Amino acid sequence: MRNLAEKWPAAPDWATSTLNKGGVSVRTLGGLNQLLVSGDLVAWSKASRLAGEGVGAGAIASGDKYMVRIARDRLLAVGEQPFPIAAGWHPAGFAVTAMDAALHVFEIEGSDLERLIARGTALDPGAASRSASILFAGVGALFYRFGNPDRARLHVDRGLAPYLWEWLEQVQVL
Repeated sequence: MRNLAEKWPAAPDWATSTLNKGGVSVRTLGGLNQLLVSGDLVAWSKASRLAGEGVGAGAIASGDKYMVRIARDRLLAVGEQPFPIAAGWHPAGFAVTAMDAALHVFEIEGSDLERLIARGTALDPGAASRSASILFAGVGALFYRFGNPDRARLHVDRGLAPYLWEWLEQVQVL
């Protein structure tokens, strides 16, 4: 039987792989806790003690725990430490799903970040949106800036991370 795995490049070693191209660098962020929250987001805020609606595409998130807005009733809570809320349905009206293993996180940084964003999406790099959910390089992703305007994070389905890495290797930023 034909080995179809031979036609695909091997996935990089995510723990050590970095990509420096033009004025941007890309690396994988491991160890982040990611919770998908659906339902009553006001009740979630009270239970989690995280205030706000979450950041959208182009907006700047910061801190060791923050929220990324996906839809009117859905967000991704991201933290360096585990959240004190268990996965599952909560009687207050929201559900929590652990997404640590489902979403791969890329951190992209550099002076040419705006150009890379313009290549990967139709999103206006200078504008913010209420939702962080976008198509980037043809892949559904959550996009937001982190810490400063020259650093962004992309959360993509783990199975699509090798494709996005290959796209980043091949794209001409300048």
